Amino acid sequence: MSLMVILAMTFAGALASIWLLARAGSTAFARRTQRMARDVEQSLADALLFVNRQRVIGWTLLAMLLLPCVAFVLSGSAIVALVTVPAALMVPRRYLAWMRNRRMATLERQLPDALLMMAGALRAGASFPIALESMVAESSAPISQEFELLMREIRLGIDLDIAMHNVEARIPVPDFLMVTAAVTITREVGGNLAEALESVARTLQQKLQMEGKIKALTSQGRMQGIVMTCLPLFLMVVLRFMEPAAMAPLFSEPIGWGTLAVIAVMEFLGYQSISRITRIDV
Repeated sequence: MSLMVILAMTFAGALASIWLLARAGSTAFARRTQRMARDVEQSLADALLFVNRQRVIGWTLLAMLLLPCVAFVLSGSAIVALVTVPAALMVPRRYLAWMRNRRMATLERQLPDALLMMAGALRAGASFPIALESMVAESSAPISQEFELLMREIRLGIDLDIAMHNVEARIPVPDFLMVTAAVTITREVGGNLAEALESVARTLQQKLQMEGKIKALTSQGRMQGIVMTCLPLFLMVVLRFMEPAAMAPLFSEPIGWGTLAVIAVMEFLGYQSISRITRIDV
């Protein structure tokens, strides 16, 4: 009887420990998910990209369910499926970061044309607020959204320097620093603002042309990096279905898991090396 009581108490203690650990883990996971969703939501809101926090959490949970399931179906190993869970946590954040970067790239392309429109309005005799308003009316998003906020701040009586610095905070693009410097210097020292804006616009256009040439010349290298990174993974999946017996130790034995870890590290380092070689900043 005493042995049965001891076994029962041990079993109950183990169940209680598992329950406490599961509850603590679920609480920590919920807090981390909420914090990540809040940070992503605030970061995108600063760039005028509004995403519901519940939707971000839903994307994260969906990625955490689908990616391990796909990995388990392809590999047949629960270890490989568990390894993909941290990667699934990063998928929604990486996607939203891609949305933000795409918006910044669109702003960089639209900025020279917007400056030329403002310079044309200034040459026609319009004041800076009127030129800004006409540019906002004729431009498309996202550049029109950012300058519309600038126009509203000026109408509310905020100093132009402060309003321009607020735009800099919302648009972390180095090219916009030239615009701020041109407006500030022209306002403090004097000069022709239209010529200054035209000069900045021409400089930005030449920079974009140079970046386009560099991107075209390095496209083959970037494609080679993608192909060389995906080719071993594709061959691994093909051989998994063609020769399941020969590939089984790779996913079911410790030496196979170590091999997969080495492959993952080497693939990551190789892709990063090729990306750094083909990434040229102007």
